[in-house]
Amino acid sequence: MNEQATSRPDGPFHGSPSSEVLLIAEVFDGEPGCIAQARALADRFLARLVAEWLAVLGEHTRSDLMLAVSELITNADRYSHGPYLLELEGDARRISVTVYDSSTALPVLYSPDPARLGGHGMEIVVALCDRLTAERVPVGKRIRAEFMLST
Repeated sequence: MNEQATSRPDGPFHGSPSSEVLLIAEVFDGEPGCIAQARALADRFLARLVAEWLAVLGEHTRSDLMLAVSELITNADRYSHGPYLLELEGDARRISVTVYDSSTALPVLYSPDPARLGGHGMEIVVALCDRLTAERVPVGKRIRAEFMLST
């Protein structure tokens, strides 16, 4: 797996606050344990965001983000035919969870139905995050869930 992390420069601040973010990304190949590894990456990301960026996480932010990561990685693992990338980006105001995979099929958002077996993953992510986008990109598709933090 490849992991990439960037953070704020140590020197004086030059530029707009919105252009500087903490970014961590990792490629997964679908091997057993990848969902747990993705959750561990998200946990490390949140710890750094709190320690280095002084982000204030709401009461449910950690659990909501972990569940969203689990659902998005599960979908990428289930529906794509190749490696997929998890990218976590954030600052003191927001966090985005982005998954790139090789499938060009956009997710289907079903209306809530407790009697339906399966197909609840995106319904769950929509309920957890503040904004969800899905779009086709040259490598397949990109799904991004955004979470606004308390300030």
